[in-house]
Amino acid sequence: MDDTTNPGDTTVEPQTHESWRPDEDVDPRTIAQEEGEPLIGDIVDAIRTVFDPEIPINIYDLGLIYTIDSHKDGSIKIEMTLTAPGCPVAEDIPIWVRDAVVKVDGATDIDVEIIWDPPWDPSMMTDYAKIELGMY
Repeated sequence: MDDTTNPGDTTVEPQTHESWRPDEDVDPRTIAQEEGEPLIGDIVDAIRTVFDPEIPINIYDLGLIYTIDSHKDGSIKIEMTLTAPGCPVAEDIPIWVRDAVVKVDGATDIDVEIIWDPPWDPSMMTDYAKIELGMY
């Protein structure tokens, strides 16, 4: 045994929170989170207030949100995409998302990153979005 090991130490390291992905088919309101951590369900609700200006559907239901990672220190990392690389509001949408999510209880630092892999396609939309757009 080395000097760094304490045989009587029963401290359990807190389990790190996994990133949540909308494609996991899990209701974001049922995710167990540590006390003080911004709730994924509240983050999703905030994101649903952001709309694509060319399509009358919020960006969450359009399937543009790929990952939401919430930490106990209040920091939130969101990975998202756009419907097309040439989107005229590509620089604005991450700011809109940040401005919506910063209002969530406990949120401190919001990082929104646009990623392109996997590329977005209409199959990523929720059933609600497909019905609203007449794609069912």
